Amino acid sequence: MMRVDAHHHVWQLHRGDYGWLTPDLPIHRDHSLDDLRPLLGDITATVLVQAAPTEAETQFLLETARNSGGLVRAVVGWVDLAAPDAPLLIARLARASLLKGLRPMLQDISDTEWILRPEIQAGLIEMAARGLVFDALIQPRHLPIVVTLARLHPALPIVIDHAAKPDIAGGGFQPWADDIARVVHETAAVCKLSGLLTEAGANQTVADLRPYVAHLLDVFGPRRLLWGSDWPVVNLAGDYHRWREATLELLRELPDADRDAILGGTAMTVYGL
Repeated sequence: MMRVDAHHHVWQLHRGDYGWLTPDLPIHRDHSLDDLRPLLGDITATVLVQAAPTEAETQFLLETARNSGGLVRAVVGWVDLAAPDAPLLIARLARASLLKGLRPMLQDISDTEWILRPEIQAGLIEMAARGLVFDALIQPRHLPIVVTLARLHPALPIVIDHAAKPDIAGGGFQPWADDIARVVHETAAVCKLSGLLTEAGANQTVADLRPYVAHLLDVFGPRRLLWGSDWPVVNLAGDYHRWREATLELLRELPDADRDAILGGTAMTVYGL
């Protein structure tokens, strides 16, 4: 089974559209595929995800993917879903065969229900028509909204990034656990096993992560989970190898077929790799 990193980034600071990437952060430098390749081990395919809310970055990511020698098999880009011509913009972007999804940065929008606004719906309809995945960069406060979104757009594939960022460092298991279980039972959404190291903080252990991963395994099952590194953001709380090794330990008791699904098979299906 192919091994896939279903969530990573690259960026070039001179592009100037990474508003969140401030100089005080240790990852405030350029990160390229050449930096990533030595870390991948047995991973042979990746999904490259937007880190800036601009169409210019989406074009940069598509160009990076086209020049990756087959490593980057999918790009999750960005478009202004609130723009009056959003459907036209989405249709134009979808001509690129490597574009497999779009991701509004919902975690940075104060209005928790922004994605349900009437002016957004035409773009979401166009995404579904084009077979594009909706990557949901959300926090626990958004989980009830995901249920409503899925009811409004049953044909729109939804991937929850970073398990909706539970507050692992603060012990925030509830209501996250119940709310994400509701998403599982009432929608067809899948979930990325990614970003948890960052949410746990720099001094985390595998034991700190285990209750959250165990819950995700219990409610989603392996065929609705896909692994991603969230590199280079993962370096804020560890590094690529630390998260990969923690994941393998957390999945150690699973049958091979289930582990294969999480580490590659689900991503291949969701993004059409």
